[in-house]
Amino acid sequence: MRIGNEKLILVTPDAGVKIKELIQREEKGDYLRIKITGGGCNGLSYKMKFVDQGKDKDILVESAGQSVLVDSKTALYLRGTTLDYSNKLVGGGFKFTNPNAKASCSCGESFNL
Repeated sequence: MRIGNEKLILVTPDAGVKIKELIQREEKGDYLRIKITGGGCNGLSYKMKFVDQGKDKDILVESAGQSVLVDSKTALYLRGTTLDYSNKLVGGGFKFTNPNAKASCSCGESFNL
């Protein structure tokens, strides 16, 4: 596993608090894995899940007190991204702000390059 930094992905304090809450509630692992896959209304979509360990070629980023795992392919699309969280009733939840995206859907869950 390689060590990355917040230039790859930055977790805001609000997102860090929510991730910590979810890790404790879900009890599926202490790492948040972020992956970009094909799909969604704009071609690519973000996937997040908790895992108990990383893989050999993963990049580990520590941000806002949380451990985030990213595979090397996802890292190409993710560089410079911020992960934020809002608890607003409308439009709340996790939101990715990706400077590499040319367009994204209004829900913030998919994008294209």
